[in-house]
Amino acid sequence: MTFDEAFRRLIGHEGGYSKDSRDPGNWTLGKVGVGTLKGTKYGLAANTYPNLDIKNLTLEQAKEIYKKDWWDKLGGHGLHSAITFQLWDFAINAGRSRAIKELQQAVGVTADGVIGPKTIEAVNAQDLNDVLLSLTAERLKFYTSLDSFKTYGKGWTNRVAENLKFAAQDN
Repeated sequence: MTFDEAFRRLIGHEGGYSKDSRDPGNWTLGKVGVGTLKGTKYGLAANTYPNLDIKNLTLEQAKEIYKKDWWDKLGGHGLHSAITFQLWDFAINAGRSRAIKELQQAVGVTADGVIGPKTIEAVNAQDLNDVLLSLTAERLKFYTSLDSFKTYGKGWTNRVAENLKFAAQDN
C-alpha cells in the first residue's frame, strides 16, 4: 500500500476543524482546561502539535505531517501492508506506542511499544487474517477501557468497522 492510499483512507475518518472543549487532545497541554484550546483538524491535534496553526491547516500540510511524523516513523517495514495500514491508523488515533503494544499483545511478544525483529517475526509467523482480527480486538478493548468511550466511543467503533472493511479488501 502506498502512503497516498493510506492517507486517502485516513482522511475519510478524520474530519475538518473541531474545537470540542471536552476532548483533551484539543488542548495544548493534553488535559481539558489546561493550556490553550486550539482544536483538531484532519486528526492533527493541539496536544501533539501545540505550535501548529491548526485552524488554518491545509490538507496538503496535514499530508506532509502525516508522512514525515507518522508514516515514516511507524517502523512497520517488513509487515504486510494490511497490517501496516491498520497499525498506522490506530497509532494516529491512540498514539504510536499504544498501537504497537496492542499489536505485540495480539501476537504474543513483549509489549514494549517498539517494532523490532522479534515483533516482525512474530507477526509474519501468524496468519494475516488472525493478526488483523486480533489487532482489531485489542483496539476495541483499549477504546472501551477509556472513560471517554461514553463520549467518543461511537465514532471510534465506526472507524474500526470501516477499517475492518479495508482489512477484508487488503488481505
